[in-house]
Amino acid sequence: MVVPGVREAEGGEDGVATRWVWTAAWPVTAVFVLSNAATPLYVRWQREIGFSKGTLTVIFACYIVGLLGSLLVSGVVSDRVGRRPVMLPALGLALAACAIFASASSVAALIVARLFSGIAVGAVVSAGMAAVTDVAGPERRRLAALLASCAMVFGAGLGPLLAGLLGEGVFVLEAVLLVVAVLVVVRMPLRGSSAAAAKAAPARRVRVRIPGVPRGSGGELLMGIAVFAPGITATSFVLSLGPSLLSGLLDTTSPVVAGAMAFVMFLTATGAQFAVQRLDRRTILLAGAVSTTIGMGALIAAVRASSVPLLVAAALLAGAGQGMGQLGGLSLLNSSVPPGRLAEANAALNVGGYVPAGVLPVTAGYLSDAVGLTAGATVFGAVLMALALVGGLVVRTAPRASGRKRHEGMEGG
Repeated sequence: MVVPGVREAEGGEDGVATRWVWTAAWPVTAVFVLSNAATPLYVRWQREIGFSKGTLTVIFACYIVGLLGSLLVSGVVSDRVGRRPVMLPALGLALAACAIFASASSVAALIVARLFSGIAVGAVVSAGMAAVTDVAGPERRRLAALLASCAMVFGAGLGPLLAGLLGEGVFVLEAVLLVVAVLVVVRMPLRGSSAAAAKAAPARRVRVRIPGVPRGSGGELLMGIAVFAPGITATSFVLSLGPSLLSGLLDTTSPVVAGAMAFVMFLTATGAQFAVQRLDRRTILLAGAVSTTIGMGALIAAVRASSVPLLVAAALLAGAGQGMGQLGGLSLLNSSVPPGRLAEANAALNVGGYVPAGVLPVTAGYLSDAVGLTAGATVFGAVLMALALVGGLVVRTAPRASGRKRHEGMEGG
């Protein structure tokens, strides 16, 4: 099956079928199912264990801490020793997180599970997404960016929906999905720089550094972060405090309701990417910035008017903003960064996005404890609206030449 509007050969130059490009995205989906599977269960755990909204956002942020720590290592290591040596241990940590979540009875257990989840996700968004591009080959880079990005947001939305329906039983199902992902990684027909790196691993010294991009690709990275960061921060807020907002507005703690809202948010993120895939990358990013800006306006209106429809609209617009920012950023990097630096470049994009996604929702959580959820959410929405507007201006004013570069001759930097 081929994505409509993206003309790709059934096999690349070395005969790798397009179905393997789709299959290679499965580990990304499986790990991202875990990333948000706990979201609808937080209100229940909060009631049973007993902790504040501030503590809730700290538990959520431990995922960001693990993810950022992983991103600082996994991208660089993956580009040097190969995708499998990074992805397989990450899937093992994800399985351990499932076991801890399924039996959690304390804040400490939730923190450890979230930390393990974050480390696994960090490895997947760097090495896993680069592996999709490796399997696709240079002639299908745009398809690879689309599938990797959609796999991420679809998994992120599927997790909360399954958790809302199954409760803690979601982690049993997730363990099965992760085992399938392990089998996919073992059999994945990696090629190009990843395969060469794996063969050369014993002779190469791995030097861990802050992830970046080759010289000349900084413009693409900056545009991607400028839009992706506000978008993913908006969805992070909905994931961390959305259930609390819903419980206050609807007077319900049903995990099904919270899970459904998260699922629809990320389903919108997935659909938005397929809808805009034919557009110019800069146009995609501008649309993402506009969507996030309007979404945060809807969030402010929702909490001040106690309106569930406006809250759902804010979640949908936030999902679309993240999806388009993510697709635009990944596509720019795929078009300008050589395969041997791609996992590191993906890591750099996600570091730029997840730092504010960790800091701002935690700040909003503690602010909500101090001044009330309405005031805290209003301040958060206003700050994020400003950041999204700045992101749109960055894309609008960036030199056009930045988007036309290709990766040939750019291995240095």
